[in-house]
Amino acid sequence: MEKPVPKVAVLEEINGPITLQDFPDPQPSPGGALVEVALGGICGTDVHLRTGHLNVPLPLAMGHEAVGWIRKLGDGLTTDVEGQPLAVGDRVVWANNIPCGSCHECLVLKEPTLCLNRKIYGINRRASDFPHLQGGWAEMIVLEAGTTIIKIPDSVSFEEVITLGCAGPTAIHGVVENLKIEPGSVVAVQGAGPVGLASAMYAKAMGAALVVILGGPTSRIEMALQIGAADAGVDMDSYPTAPERLDAFRQLTPHGGGADVVIECAGVPSAVAESIDLARPNGQLLVLGQYTDHGPTPINPHLITKKQLKVFGSWGFAPAHYVKYVKSLPQLVKNHDLASILSVYPLEEINDALADVASGSVTKAALRPGTKNEA
Repeated sequence: MEKPVPKVAVLEEINGPITLQDFPDPQPSPGGALVEVALGGICGTDVHLRTGHLNVPLPLAMGHEAVGWIRKLGDGLTTDVEGQPLAVGDRVVWANNIPCGSCHECLVLKEPTLCLNRKIYGINRRASDFPHLQGGWAEMIVLEAGTTIIKIPDSVSFEEVITLGCAGPTAIHGVVENLKIEPGSVVAVQGAGPVGLASAMYAKAMGAALVVILGGPTSRIEMALQIGAADAGVDMDSYPTAPERLDAFRQLTPHGGGADVVIECAGVPSAVAESIDLARPNGQLLVLGQYTDHGPTPINPHLITKKQLKVFGSWGFAPAHYVKYVKSLPQLVKNHDLASILSVYPLEEINDALADVASGSVTKAALRPGTKNEA
């Protein structure tokens, strides 16, 4: 009987259907690993790259976040990035990008997230190029040498890891490393998707006294409150205009004031102008949601000056942020029911799952290859 050939989800043309294609099951190269995928997460970025909002090579092996079991170890790979021994059967997750380590951005700026030469699983890896299995929406993925591989803590499930599989390290980079959130701070988070939820959770962990999430649909706001990601919510169904949301937000804050910190995770350009209004004088503003280019939007720069705002931008995450994310998970899952956010689809239903993410009918989706249960 012939050995089954692993399948990987492939995008062959912009706005086209994603198909499952068979590729050979290769041996890992020295320093690399072959991983059986347990869950492949779907990110909002995947929706945008399918529609051409990001420049990606075709045919693209899709899926930039995943978790799974080690099936083969390449020569020389004996431990994860933290020095823990690796063996076949271990549960692992990995950073989706490998910075070059030698460019100006990596060496001089010390900002590997800005590296233009990064290899990114599921984003810039052609399915037609060896070793083919280079995306996480697959039965197997080949991790090449230089990939940051991390063993998953025993207390954390695959579902809990993948729920914030991209959003978590993105928030570590943007929120934890850029912002100063002091005990007693008022934080406004725009957007109730995974990045907004992760940002709200980390803001609370950093000591925020009041975290208000603004977004929609109403079901997402309700979920954010139910799992304790936020203390209060302003939903766009009830408050459809920016002035209405601003008034509703101020009614929730002490003395009707603004936010000490505003974190924009909505991905809508007009939300940036709204974030300036939400901030109090001398406040901080993090623009985290504009990962794809949806065009310009009018803002009043006078307010940035008059309020003396500190404005930050943050692009993706580096491997170090993923390590910090995994380290934070045991405490995060104690405080929040992460798995309740997740909707799991069979790998074969990839196009339906992606459509549901695009429509906003699910908050976070993941694909499960085969029927194997987590050991």
